[in-house]
Amino acid sequence: MRALVVYESMFGNTEAIARAIGEGIEVSMHADAVEVGQAPDTVPADVTLLVVGGPTHAFSMSRPSTRRDAAQRASDVISRDRGIREWLEGLPGVMTEAEATTFDTRARSRVTGSAARAASRRLDRLGYPLVAAPVSFRVTDVTGPLVAGELDRAREWGRALGAEVAARRPSRRIS
Repeated sequence: MRALVVYESMFGNTEAIARAIGEGIEVSMHADAVEVGQAPDTVPADVTLLVVGGPTHAFSMSRPSTRRDAAQRASDVISRDRGIREWLEGLPGVMTEAEATTFDTRARSRVTGSAARAASRRLDRLGYPLVAAPVSFRVTDVTGPLVAGELDRAREWGRALGAEVAARRPSRRIS
């Protein structure tokens, strides 16, 4: 069993959350956290858990224009070219037995909108069974940092995800 955590990150906050989720999943199965620009164009056949995450931009997944705006705020933006929106649009329908879920990072706001919910809807349309509801992790401001305790919460969420998927496939679980 293997998990693939595909993330888009502008300022490093979403990357940190993705890596913490991967650390939590590692308790139950191998997990790879991969920046979306390096992610495979199809979900590999050995992936049993797909986790997709990115920052919330303009109430949803980022677009080229919102990534350009982010790049103007910092010179070391991580995901410059392709975001999870484009990656998901390029994915073929389900070709594996992978279950999926999504997460995002976003600043506290009274305005609603979530990259994770939009990505979850896309995965559902592609035919991926959704193992968990989308989850949001908070940043204090657009560029961060993460709100205290969010990395621990991400690790615990990853641990729970991995355990849930592994429990349905006990003969394949690692010790």
